[in-house]
Amino acid sequence: MKIAVLFGGTSAERDVSVASAAQVVAALRGAGHDVLAVETSRGILLPDQERACLGQGIDSAPPDRQAGSGSQLPAVVATGGLADVDLVFLALHGGAGEDGTIQGALDLAGVRYTGSGMLGSALAMDKDMAKRLFVAAGVPTPKWLMAPVDAERAVEQIGLPLIVKPNSEGSTVGLTLVHDAAALADAITAAAAFDDAVMVEQYIPGRELTVGILGDEPLAVGEIVPLTGEIFDYAAKYQVGAAREVFPAQLSAEATCLVQALGLRAHRALKLGSYSRVDFRMDPQGGLWCLEVNTLPGLTAGSLLPQSAAAVGIPLAELCERICRAALASD
Repeated sequence: MKIAVLFGGTSAERDVSVASAAQVVAALRGAGHDVLAVETSRGILLPDQERACLGQGIDSAPPDRQAGSGSQLPAVVATGGLADVDLVFLALHGGAGEDGTIQGALDLAGVRYTGSGMLGSALAMDKDMAKRLFVAAGVPTPKWLMAPVDAERAVEQIGLPLIVKPNSEGSTVGLTLVHDAAALADAITAAAAFDDAVMVEQYIPGRELTVGILGDEPLAVGEIVPLTGEIFDYAAKYQVGAAREVFPAQLSAEATCLVQALGLRAHRALKLGSYSRVDFRMDPQGGLWCLEVNTLPGLTAGSLLPQSAAAVGIPLAELCERICRAALASD
């Protein structure tokens, strides 16, 4: 197949996108496919450009938004040489790459692509809307309010500590764990730097769990244990030694099945496509709380979805191949 791996973008998760693309390009070429590396601002990269771009690492803090640049993704669809490819593999994360924008543009262009469609992508990216659908589907999720909200109301309805985060960002970009009501306003301001809408959410103490979904089936459940702080933040996700990730998680068979069942229910509630990753917290009493669903999770060898797949015998190359086959088989 001729496959264009589309990556980059202007979101705060750009570095993660580049890292995913480097792994996906190598995996698909290793499987014998004709692969184009397509960066959103430059189109198809020449070999030397590709080596320089895909060799970047991930910093401990997310990159600044490229102010004023806007979304260049529809232009890439029109001029980036995607018309003659069999498939576009989306290695984008966050922003217009994951919120349905690029999916809608590709739909209009009649180009097949991996992952979820425009509606599912938009629903999952909007955390407020996703949590409403979780509730309707019977998937427990932490209580939440949307800013503006004063500290007195937040503490009364949610309690302390609480989480403040942008409504439509991933990788815990702009997220703050607030222990003191006096710090709420500053946390909301910090989150607002990444998104116009800000969520104030109940903090659930306990274990951080995740499960991959592939082909409408749950994969292995994993546990993430931050080693450098209280939460699995951006630095803990992408810096070596900042967290310990255990696949499969050390859970009872009953708890494992429940995480998998709730993960699949959340995936379906958002009308998602061939794959996703669903994140949970397990409280000290064993209760499960769905935090969010990632429609385009990281695809480096060390990312959580590939680890969830590897734990059930699906290596990264096969995972990428199955994602491609599912996209070509979709209506």
